[in-house]
Amino acid sequence: MEAASTNGVSARPHLNGQPSFPLEGRVAIVTGGAGGIGSAVSSHLASLGAKVVIAYIGDAVPAQKLVTSINSTGSSPRAIAVLCDVSKASDVKSLFDTAASTFGPDLHILVTTAAVLDYGHPKVAETSEETYDYMFNTNMKGTFLCCREATNRLVRDGKGRIVTFSSSVLRPGYAIYAASKGAVEAMTKTMARELRGTGITANAVAPGPTATPMFYEGKTEEDQANIIAEVPLGRLGLPEDIAQLVGFLVSDAGQWVNAQVIRCNGGNV
Repeated sequence: MEAASTNGVSARPHLNGQPSFPLEGRVAIVTGGAGGIGSAVSSHLASLGAKVVIAYIGDAVPAQKLVTSINSTGSSPRAIAVLCDVSKASDVKSLFDTAASTFGPDLHILVTTAAVLDYGHPKVAETSEETYDYMFNTNMKGTFLCCREATNRLVRDGKGRIVTFSSSVLRPGYAIYAASKGAVEAMTKTMARELRGTGITANAVAPGPTATPMFYEGKTEEDQANIIAEVPLGRLGLPEDIAQLVGFLVSDAGQWVNAQVIRCNGGNV
């Protein structure tokens, strides 16, 4: 018989018939945790038993709705939303402090989905310094600040996990965005080696075109169709496709995967 499910994900039964949640007792911080991919990651990690700290910026409503949805499935609160500008060190420290004060001092997982893109898709020749700074401040500096905090504060018992976000998209108009993500890849692989002896793994996930507002914004229907036609599997990725991979990486099942950039893109290379 299939075990009961939480948020649509089936829990795996113990031999004694009781459901087992692979992330039970663990605390996960997800930046951009109410966004297109981030919300799917937050929900999925919660469904696997994690307590989730959803970092957001801007409109609080989507984050609060997600928190309410997650908390409606359990007997005690398992999610909170925290306003955080990841490009500010003070905000990032406060994010981790809030996670620890709410769910206890043991923090296990960091997932950095927070990212920005210029939806005008300027080519390099047309990109302003302000646009460059805008993307690098969030995409690279924001990831760095979160990772710096995580490397000092995640548990050292073999359950510490860092998952950063890169991108598989290399198209005209994405040069600076891709450059910021390339920097994230280099930092992540190097950081994993620096973490030798801590039991903390660090990997980057690089989605391809994914059905989120970031994909649709600034593109005509023809643009969208042309991009989808390039994907061997014949469709856009779904946020849930990415969330499943993140769930694996941060679980015990993913403990031997380290210092990798995993392209989750349906073969769109």
